[in-house]
Amino acid sequence: MSGRVKRKSLKALAAEGHEEFFPSAVSALKRKQRLEDSVVPLGPAPDNSIKEVGANISSPVPQKPADPPKQIRTCGKAGCAAEIPICFVGASDRCAGMSYTSRWYHLTSGEHFCNDCFDHFYRNTKPGFQAYCHWRDEWAANGKTEPTLKLYMQDQHLPYWVQCTKPDCTKWRQLSREVEITVEFIQSYYCGKKINGKKENPDACSVSEDHRVAQVYDPYWMHAVVQPPLLKHSPAAEFLVSYYPDGVGMSATGSVVPVTSRIDGSSIAPEDLWKMYHPGDVNKNFQPFYQPGEQGKALSVRPDIMEYDEVHEFPEYVREQAMYLGIRNLVVSLWYRNCKEWLTPRRCAEHLICRGLVRLLCVEELKRVLEFLTRKGIVNIGLLSPPQDCAAIPRQYSNENVIVIGAGTAGLAAARQLQNFGAKVTVLEARDRIGGRITDDSSLGLTVGRGAQIVNGCVNNPVTIMCEQAGAPVKTISERCSLFGETGERVSDKANRRIDFHFNAVLDAVGEWRKDKRPSNDVALYDKLMEMHGNFKEETQLNFSGVEEQLIGFHVSNLEYACGSRIDDVSALNWDQNESFAQFTGDHALLPHGYSTLLTRLAAGLNVELNTEVTSVDYTGELVVVRSTTGQEWTPTKVLVTLPLALLQEGTMKFNPPLSEEKQQALVHLGAGCIEKVALKFTHRFWQKRLNDEDFFGHVPSCQDSRGLFSVFFDLTAEGGSDYVLVSHISGPALNLIKDKTDQQVVDMATDVLRKLFPEETISDPTSYIVTHWRDDKYSKMAYSYVATGGQGEAYTVLAEEIDKKVYFAGEATNRHFPQTVTGAYLSGIREVAKMATP
Repeated sequence: MSGRVKRKSLKALAAEGHEEFFPSAVSALKRKQRLEDSVVPLGPAPDNSIKEVGANISSPVPQKPADPPKQIRTCGKAGCAAEIPICFVGASDRCAGMSYTSRWYHLTSGEHFCNDCFDHFYRNTKPGFQAYCHWRDEWAANGKTEPTLKLYMQDQHLPYWVQCTKPDCTKWRQLSREVEITVEFIQSYYCGKKINGKKENPDACSVSEDHRVAQVYDPYWMHAVVQPPLLKHSPAAEFLVSYYPDGVGMSATGSVVPVTSRIDGSSIAPEDLWKMYHPGDVNKNFQPFYQPGEQGKALSVRPDIMEYDEVHEFPEYVREQAMYLGIRNLVVSLWYRNCKEWLTPRRCAEHLICRGLVRLLCVEELKRVLEFLTRKGIVNIGLLSPPQDCAAIPRQYSNENVIVIGAGTAGLAAARQLQNFGAKVTVLEARDRIGGRITDDSSLGLTVGRGAQIVNGCVNNPVTIMCEQAGAPVKTISERCSLFGETGERVSDKANRRIDFHFNAVLDAVGEWRKDKRPSNDVALYDKLMEMHGNFKEETQLNFSGVEEQLIGFHVSNLEYACGSRIDDVSALNWDQNESFAQFTGDHALLPHGYSTLLTRLAAGLNVELNTEVTSVDYTGELVVVRSTTGQEWTPTKVLVTLPLALLQEGTMKFNPPLSEEKQQALVHLGAGCIEKVALKFTHRFWQKRLNDEDFFGHVPSCQDSRGLFSVFFDLTAEGGSDYVLVSHISGPALNLIKDKTDQQVVDMATDVLRKLFPEETISDPTSYIVTHWRDDKYSKMAYSYVATGGQGEAYTVLAEEIDKKVYFAGEATNRHFPQTVTGAYLSGIREVAKMATP
């Protein structure tokens, strides 16, 4: 006897109370039955029939013969798999149901409507015409696509499909056409659930799934879909109110912003659009989408078009992008609405609301989109780990054994991501701590970052995301900065504005000069700046006062602080090569608790082996061989090197085979810059009287020899705190002034500068202090990188190239887009993991 279960008929299912699973078909059967019951059968009249008066014939009255039954009409759409179309609308009294109609209108292979239902809404004499007109007006006001009747049927009348949430069922069920769904409904739905007063059916999960469900997953099914699905109630809606909804994968009806409130985005600055329409419950620094006309904002995506990587990954959506854009925008929006929770397919699917069978396909495609965005580091980054029952990416990508060399930001970011993806990871760190060039010191009563402590541009910055996840405070740094000469006089705002304008004009002139220059024409940035400055004075016959010339030196010192080097050594052609890419925008901010708080969370649960200095990486065999100073060996499938640029230049760690000539040249074309920090704690906040709620103030040097010597002092004092701390930097040529000084001598030099800046104050010696020595640090020997004279930005890219898919490189000096920053280091680690995980 066969074990095959006999499929029940629609009549039997309806009789058992399961019509909620097949509402269109069952309704059609019921209409057909009513028609049959209302027809008087043809043939002889019964004996008790009433005869005409006076008739004396005994034979029955002849009847007109019945018309032959009409054939059932098929859909006629090429590629449609429906053998017997069924009208899902049922709006007209003459609805064909599953019988004959003069024409079927095709939406998908399992969803059609008949010609009578078409007329019910299309003809101005029919009852449904006013409803269609009202919808058409709303769509025309909000959308850009033509509001056709087919689109109306898809947007308003296709029944919803939901999935049973019981783990042992998970069948898809079609709801009645009048039932609307919400996120809460999707989260709580199960087969046989009581809806609109209908009796609950406890055995509903045993009913077979509609045969159309299996057809949806056929590769050719999507080709027969005539309208791309447009999502309703998408979490992306509030982010995208300045776009046409149907241009970004959403329905143009039920818009978040009323039609009368919409504005012409072309007349308003893009940054102001965010202020007007940014969701109130979302961090102001989370701006995942470009506004119309907006450019140059890092980690933002165009909501109305696929990015290059997406086109490569999902070529099937290139011609018609609406479905992909709707799903991608939904996923990205959910992430930025709550980056404290790992984004799972189930959570995304609960917010994916669209009518019709195509929702099943959207939910399936959502898994691919989410995996791609996770792999690329767009979502599910930072301090999170995936739930135990949720694989971050498919397991076939995760069968790797990886060694990460270096427990700095790049190494920890990569290790966390690799572990999230299921790989076995070991981090080898030469120091006795994690963090690399990030280390915080609390000896002054508050946190002082010996390395980085500033976030450069908070909008969409991964550091901002990690602060949100950790609940770490972020203090916005005010833009205002008072400047003081060495005798304590305040530099006038007029002189400051004039020189600021002039200095930027000189930089623009350098930019014009380099447009047609070849690498062989490169010169030192300082030389070219001074040349342009001299040309300007000569051509305009303008003279600058002594204070103004000193201000030019102050701006040069700021540039040297940004480059981490004397600009005598920096390329005039490529010193700002990263500016050709989108950069992080928004406020600059201070992390009052330092970066270490984040890195400690990032390293939690990772296998980090401290005091392990790697001496060589041998990748000649199938497996990589990594050796340490103690003779210990590891044989991973892949290794990620995150050493600082200075150590790679010195050849501290040996590679076998040696690095290629191209990589060797890249190491030459980049420079290892350095700055040092000095932090001073005082008994009172003597500087506050002359400042107006400013977070820092500037020191304008009187001579070029002291350029970069305590140019800016940052006030780290917490609001209401009693630990009064100033932090300053030493950069550029001033580093030579402190080369042979003791820490106390450096502190005395800084204190003397402050006494000159504030002559009216009695300033006692600092009660305690911190002085850094990154230049002499064995495991860094630098602060951050720059493009050396004669070098190009391409050197960053060359340094980042993997070798034989076995040896990978990360760190700020491998990130051409964001060098010199903690953010750049973090993203370089995420980038390399994406390479490893890409099939």
